[in-house]
Amino acid sequence: MVPVGPQAERKAERVRTRLLAQVDERRNPRTSATVAQLLERHLELLEAVPTTKSGYEGYQRLHIFPLIGSVKVGAVDADMLDSFYAELRRCRDHCDGRPFVEHRTAESGHVCEPRCRPHECRPLTGTTIRQIHFLLNGAFKRAVRWRWVAVNPIAQAEPPTATRPNPRPPTAEEAARIVNAAWEDPEWGSFIWLAITAGARRGELCAIRWANIDLGRAVLVLRQSVAKDGQGGWHLKDTKTHQHRQVALDATTVEILRAHGARYEERTVALGATASEDAFVFSLAPDNSTFLIPESVTQRYGRLVERLDIETTLHALRHYSATEMISAGVDVRTVAGRLGHSGGGITTLRVYSAWREEADQRAAAGFATWLPNQPTAPLDPVERAKANPRNPYEVLASDIRRKIHAGELAPSAQLPTVRELAVKYGVSISTVKRGFTLLAQWDLIDVSRGRRARIR
Repeated sequence: MVPVGPQAERKAERVRTRLLAQVDERRNPRTSATVAQLLERHLELLEAVPTTKSGYEGYQRLHIFPLIGSVKVGAVDADMLDSFYAELRRCRDHCDGRPFVEHRTAESGHVCEPRCRPHECRPLTGTTIRQIHFLLNGAFKRAVRWRWVAVNPIAQAEPPTATRPNPRPPTAEEAARIVNAAWEDPEWGSFIWLAITAGARRGELCAIRWANIDLGRAVLVLRQSVAKDGQGGWHLKDTKTHQHRQVALDATTVEILRAHGARYEERTVALGATASEDAFVFSLAPDNSTFLIPESVTQRYGRLVERLDIETTLHALRHYSATEMISAGVDVRTVAGRLGHSGGGITTLRVYSAWREEADQRAAAGFATWLPNQPTAPLDPVERAKANPRNPYEVLASDIRRKIHAGELAPSAQLPTVRELAVKYGVSISTVKRGFTLLAQWDLIDVSRGRRARIR
């Protein structure tokens, strides 16, 4: 808005000229590049770990390119983006609404099986759509710097609301069943046990080497993680936070890992080799020279819990570990340190401290020890005045009551007149009358109109 003043007309004309230039540039952008071309160049220049780039490439291939990839960058506006996000919320496969069968394989002529089922529209999560939004935002920021477009249209669109974290860890009974079933294979059982007690990510568990475990000090050092390399393969990289962290081990876990190491050494001796500190703790290779593939671990765990008829995921063991520690009273900073969270435990509380019925009941029971003793129910005012007279008429009635019980006023005797008692107690006549009413309620006197009050 141009303020009023002697230069207002000149300033308004400059603003008008600038707006017209922006409109003209919007209609006739300096480039004919499409959204797909912009994103491809953006990813070439983006400094990110291979896993992040791989995820972005997946978003491009599956969602952005099929829907708006061919659109000129200058034609993208907030209305188009709102429609784009609405489609992502409708169906992640971007179907045309007509029914069809989702086959387990793209091969023609195959025999359908239970995995071939009618298509059901499933939306992308709010978190995934937000990641797509931020990918587009970063690309169009570059387009503005390169002067491909005058403004960033992504800034005019509202990012979808992120999905609220709702961790659903297994119950203690379910966790026990999972561990017991996993122990059918001691190697697999050791992996699941460490996943629960250490609360590590699956990629971190797959990357642990024997050099990372000090059984004497009962400490596990998480230094690396297994992740996709962007080419469809797997490689070792830093942990998610790019920091090493130590996790203390309990005595039972130390014994389990010691037995696990003994089995590894027995295999190497049988192979005529020597155990190596550089070997991976969990491996399918006889000499533990290769790491486990995280996706294979997830699939095996999925088959295990499906057989047990438990609806959960491998990552939920991390939820379970965090929730149990918090429920047991471990401070949030310690829990965050074990999980590898930064930010002083904010993420830990927001995501991993799942509500637990037992913990909620303990919290409710704890109020009895934190609060003062329960107050007694308030007395009826008529009864309360006997023990704790507060008002002048209550004091007068209480004193007469005392004299009656002490025998100073005999049964059937008449009380002094209202005026005499008002003078004696230094109160008004109405106060004496209220005192008489209270004494009558206590069943100590009889009061009748035109007669002096009499002791019962």
